[in-house]
Amino acid sequence: MPWQRLKGLLYPLLARLGPELSKTRIFWGIILFMAAVAVLALDYMPQKLDLKVGQPSPRDFKAPQGIVYESEVLTQKAREEAAAQVAPVYRVDNTVAAALTGRLDEIFREIKTVSGSAGDVGAKAALLKEKLNQINFSPASLQALAGADPTTVDTLREVTKNIVNRIMGEAVPQDALDAARDKMLAAVEEAAIEDKFKPAVAAIIRGLELKPNLIYDVAATMQKKEKAAAEVSPVQVTIRQNEKIVSDGELVTAEDIEALQKLGLLRSGASWGGLMGLVLYQAILVTLMLLYLRFFKREVYNNNRLLLLLGLLWLIFLIFARGVAAISLGGGTEITRLVAYLMPVAAGSMLVAILLDAGVAVVFTVFLALEAGIISGIYYQFVAVGVISGLVGIYCVSHLSQRSDLARSSLFLMLAGLIGVVALELMLRHTLFQMGIAAVLALANGLLSTVLTLGFLPFLENSFGITTAVKLLELSNPNHPLLKRLLLEAPGTYHHSILVANLAEAAADAVGADSLLARVGAYYHDIGKLKRPYFFIENQVTAENPHDRLAPTLSTLIISCHVKDGLEMAREYRLPQVIQDIIAQHHGATLMSYFYHKARENSREDSVNENDFRYEGPIPQTREAAIVMLADSVEAGIRSLPRPTPGRMEGFVRKIIKEKLEDGQLEASDLTFKDLSLIAEAFMRVLNGIFHNRVEYPEAVLKEMERRKNRNGVLHKQSAG
Repeated sequence: MPWQRLKGLLYPLLARLGPELSKTRIFWGIILFMAAVAVLALDYMPQKLDLKVGQPSPRDFKAPQGIVYESEVLTQKAREEAAAQVAPVYRVDNTVAAALTGRLDEIFREIKTVSGSAGDVGAKAALLKEKLNQINFSPASLQALAGADPTTVDTLREVTKNIVNRIMGEAVPQDALDAARDKMLAAVEEAAIEDKFKPAVAAIIRGLELKPNLIYDVAATMQKKEKAAAEVSPVQVTIRQNEKIVSDGELVTAEDIEALQKLGLLRSGASWGGLMGLVLYQAILVTLMLLYLRFFKREVYNNNRLLLLLGLLWLIFLIFARGVAAISLGGGTEITRLVAYLMPVAAGSMLVAILLDAGVAVVFTVFLALEAGIISGIYYQFVAVGVISGLVGIYCVSHLSQRSDLARSSLFLMLAGLIGVVALELMLRHTLFQMGIAAVLALANGLLSTVLTLGFLPFLENSFGITTAVKLLELSNPNHPLLKRLLLEAPGTYHHSILVANLAEAAADAVGADSLLARVGAYYHDIGKLKRPYFFIENQVTAENPHDRLAPTLSTLIISCHVKDGLEMAREYRLPQVIQDIIAQHHGATLMSYFYHKARENSREDSVNENDFRYEGPIPQTREAAIVMLADSVEAGIRSLPRPTPGRMEGFVRKIIKEKLEDGQLEASDLTFKDLSLIAEAFMRVLNGIFHNRVEYPEAVLKEMERRKNRNGVLHKQSAG
């Protein structure tokens, strides 16, 4: 089977690009590639000719841009005119003269035979008349010829042949036969022969059947015409922008059809060369994208889901661009073509930046803009606007910190598109009317791109299991059901989570981690405490601690279960996997030292296993999870400090970080020693803002402040009255 052979050749070749390539990945890659080519190739497919020569034009056609091309129609017309001006080529046919001289030899042979025979002249004359009856001899001429001796007959023959050869040796066309015969007769009168023989020779010449010897040379004439046509240089046609090609109702000529085809306003057949070029061009872009991902974005290149997402976004926005290009604005081709400014390249760029990576989005923007330019008719202004709007969109969504950022991005997109379009239209010297339409389309593009981004984002997030900044912002809303339950059912834990979130966000900013993920993860890290809130000290409103009546092992089980309970609740409320990971890892395999030491005090030391008093883990696998762990430990422990001065707090913070490091809880988080130092400094900035020293006012100052407050209140009432 051909397909089996193709797979046999293709898979080993592609496998050399990297061990990550699987048959499934190759299969979907080929499907997406073919679909993208099909979308782009619509301009190269056969289409019915809209106009025919001699048909009235249905509307005005103007050139959307200037163009210079070699006109095949005008060149062919000029060559035909040059060939038509070539004079026909004739040649002299020497066989005509040869045939005449042969006939003369026959005539004079008969004359010589008769004149040389025995008998009287009268009998010979009668015999000559009988044998040469086709010649109208006079009786005197017959008598003269019958009495001529052989030498005289030979002389007459040579003279006659010379006259015929001389006259017929020249070009004698059909219409010059009578003139040629007259020349021969005149030559006879001047010939050096006896006068009595001249009428006889003249009669012989009159009896000859003359034929033209000038023949039309077809081959030579065609060769001359071809040479004249080949010497004609190709006709260059220059069409200026906005120049009218054909008016409404005007009869269309072949030159008009050709001009419209050159301008891309009319197509009449499949461009197989263009189609092959398009396939090659698309292959180059896909290869460059894959190479970029393989060498610079391995996390995307090695993830089949993310690669499929990138390919689908590419295809989706190619389809959108094709749909926009099909919109007709009316008002002529040059106005309709401006609709390409509406192609929502920025929407694809923002989605890639939000769902994947800003660097990938930049490359994606350039490639998508290039292909949008192809769809729009290979005009660079649409490519330029696509790149500008796409890069601005990436910038707008690269650091989302609140939900209004997405709405605000539409304003930046509209402004950037407007400035870019106006600049390009000025360079292209378009009319104010065209510039106005282009500006409106640019503004609409900014709004459309934002709407498409907001519309596609939830669907793509859920379909591909990606947690974006927008999703995290939604989860950070205090009205989320879990956060509301935490506030009402475990207010101490809620307050603790808010403080942990502040610490985690500051630390993540300091080390370049995802501060939004750290903040939202901190909001939900202790939701498992909702199952048994009063077993946790921050939710206990009385001095009685239920753990005082429980065995340390049971207390350990209750406390450690809040991680498992939190995961169950996170799955129930469909929290993203990254948040579930922080919930599962925010304690790692930390030792619950209070209950461990309490158990050792209540029993023999050697009978207590330390592992029984540790959380089940796993230890933090990301920087964000490790930061939440450190922030949780610092916030919980800082409460135990009797006098939280800056020096004591800093020592405590660094002690907590050192203990986690030595306990092996940070080994999988990729945090460096420098990162840990920056985290400690960030924690201190937040803690100093919470536990700063307050000024203690003297009693006299307080009384004076109260007196002034009362006085101001009285004055305010008087002025109001």
